[in-house]
This record gives sequence, C-alpha cells and structure tokens, in this order.
Amino acid sequence: MSAKWEKIEKNLGVLEVEVDAEQVSVALDKAFRKVVQKVNVPGFRKGKVPRSIFEARFGIESLYQDAIDIMLPEAYTKAIDEVGIEPVDRPEIDVEQIGKGQSFKFKAKVIVKPEIKLGEYKGLVVPVEDSAVTDEELNAELERLQQRHAELVVVDEGPAQQGDYTSIDFEGFLDGVPFEGGKGDNYSLELGSGSFIPGFEDQVVGLNIAEEKDINVTFPENYQAENLAGKPVVFKVKLNEIKRKNLPALDDEFAKDVSEFDTLDEYKADLKNKLQDRKSKEAETVRETAIVDKAAEAAELEIPEVMIDTEIDAMMKDFENRLRQQGMNLDLYFQFSGQDEAALKAQMKGDAEKRVRSNLVLEEIAKAEKIEVSESEVDEELENLSKMYNRPAEELRGIFASNGYLDNLNADLKVRKAVKFLVENSKSA
Repeated sequence: MSAKWEKIEKNLGVLEVEVDAEQVSVALDKAFRKVVQKVNVPGFRKGKVPRSIFEARFGIESLYQDAIDIMLPEAYTKAIDEVGIEPVDRPEIDVEQIGKGQSFKFKAKVIVKPEIKLGEYKGLVVPVEDSAVTDEELNAELERLQQRHAELVVVDEGPAQQGDYTSIDFEGFLDGVPFEGGKGDNYSLELGSGSFIPGFEDQVVGLNIAEEKDINVTFPENYQAENLAGKPVVFKVKLNEIKRKNLPALDDEFAKDVSEFDTLDEYKADLKNKLQDRKSKEAETVRETAIVDKAAEAAELEIPEVMIDTEIDAMMKDFENRLRQQGMNLDLYFQFSGQDEAALKAQMKGDAEKRVRSNLVLEEIAKAEKIEVSESEVDEELENLSKMYNRPAEELRGIFASNGYLDNLNADLKVRKAVKFLVENSKSA
C-alpha cells in the first residue's frame, strides 16, 4: 500500500491511497463469500453457487462495493498513520479505481488539526487571587445552610410572596383560544425562580389561596414555538396552595442538628476551614485558567469550524445530562427559557471555540516540551476512576481498550501535565 498527502488550503488536504492488487483479490474473495449467502440461483442451494457462475450471472462488478467496504477502513487508517496527519472529521472519499487484477485507488479529502505557532508560554505573569475567607462569606454560607435546612410550612392565609413554593392551575390563551402545552394542574412553582415566562411569577405574587387571576405576558421573540414567539397571551391562573420556608435559628441546637459539633462557634470554625480550603482550590483553578488563556491567546492557529461544532455537540450532551439530573429535558428547557436549539448552540459557540483553542495549544506545548505519560500514571488514573465508578481498575482498562479510549485517556493526562508545566513555569504578579 502507498499513500501521499497534499495540502490544499489551511487545514484541508487530499490523501491519495493505492492498495495493491493482491489485497483487492483477497477483499473480492471475502465479498463473494458474503454476497453468495444471499443470492438465489436455480439449481444451487443458497451459499453454494460457484464463483464462476456467480460472476457470469451477476458480474464481478456486483462485488466491488462490498470489497471497498472491506478494504477502505483499514487502508484509510494505515494511510493517515503513514503520512502523519490527524483528521478531525470524516473524509470525503472518491474511488478512482477498482477491478479484478487491478489495484484499488481512492482519494480522501480530509480536514486535519491546524498547524500551531506557539507564542510565549513560559514565565507568564498572572496575579494570585486572595483566598482569605471574609466574615461576609462565612455568614453567607451559614445563611445558605440555614435555607437548606429550612422547613416548608403550609400557609393557610395571606398573599403569596417572592420565594414561596406554590401549587397553581393554569391555562394559556392566544387570541381567546387555548394553545398546546399551555395548561397545567397543581403545577409546583417557586416564585422568583425565573422558570416561567418573564413577568408570569411576579403576577402570581399577591394572590391568595383559591384566588383566580388573568395574567398577561408576552412570549419572547426567540421563543421556540413560532406561533407563540413575540405574541401577547393570557394565562388564567388559580392559586391552590402556598408553602413558605421556616428558617431554623442559628444557635447551638442548629450546630448539633447539622454537624458533629456541640456549639455554633465550633461549627463556624470548622466551616471557615472548609471554606478556606474550597476557596484556595478555586483560586488555584482560576489561576490555572488565566495562565492557559494567556498561552492560548499568544499562539497563532486557524481552527476548523468542524472542531468547534463537535465541541458544541459535546457541550449540548453534557447540558442535557445535567438537565436530566434536575428532572428536566431540553424540550422543557426550551419551553421555559424561550430559546431554541439554534440559539443555545450559538450561545455556546464562544466557549466551545475557546476550549478547542486551549486544548490544541496545550497539546502543542506537550509536544514542544516532550511531555510524556508513563504507564504508572495511566494506572494511577484508572485507580482514581475505579473509586469514582466503584468498578475494578482492570475492568475499566479493558473497557477503555476495547472502545479505543486508552489513547484518549493518555492524551488527557498529557494535557493536564502541560497545564501543570505552565503553572510551574509562571510568575505571580
């Protein structure tokens, strides 16, 4: 087999591949054994038709596509390894020659990782974040914990307030006609959560139990349902129930209830230490990000659009998984937020481009500094994952190997080491 790579423009090029005639012959034999199991020829049982009779009846050409399917994946993989390119998208394949007794020739139009010209990445000056815990931060954390341990109490009378948890019936009307998806019974709504159309929750505030009200709102211009986008609608709403948080007192009893400490002072001291540890780690992460951003901004490269699109797709999947953990899905999110998929992807594009750029630059720094990952470091990472997923490390290794993810794990560890290298070689402002 032979392969030749020619760059056309920026990150696009053509890979020319030729597979020798002997391999074509082997692939045609395999194709015949596959196809002959499916054909019917009078006088022969299925799968028992001689090759000569098959070719006379159907033609050798009937085997070409299956032979191509057999040869192409392996030939393409070997070719990209031989010429040393890193594709970032599926290739456009153009078959130029295949035939009995002939070699198999094809061209692949391929988008590859961009060439990177690194800028300054050693000795970068980045300010150190103040990680000391203030009294205001400690009190804010105590209030957050107080809110978390609050008891929801049913309110028998009085108007609904911001922060209340309500149960409502509602039905939406456009020009006096009910619209699809605009009705709910005993729907739980936290007032002030921003989960409904802007202006809706504010108008529920002040309602008394069993009171009904017409709420007038206008759907956002970019709302996913085109028939409702930008339209004024009326929701007929009835308030069924109000629940309100009853906050516990911040005293020694509170400390005993939520911790192993007997006094509030002891609990606050422990909480301050934990906040200090968290804030120090956050400051370290902020500094790492700032250093990586500086190194990425100093580099010169042109990112293929397909790499950004791929990263956006990954971000969308991650976002959808997080929504599921909260009991939601994308359709509900789009309904409540007024966004559609295109708008959400457009919103993610800047972060996606930044992530791709940073990762490419870190990979290039790892190459420039000859950063490698040892087998013991891979083993250590598998042990960490083993604890996270509660599965044996060797089992995880087998799963990674069978799915071709061990190389990805190695690349991820190399990028992490590149980040560590940048931090160790940086300076504090």
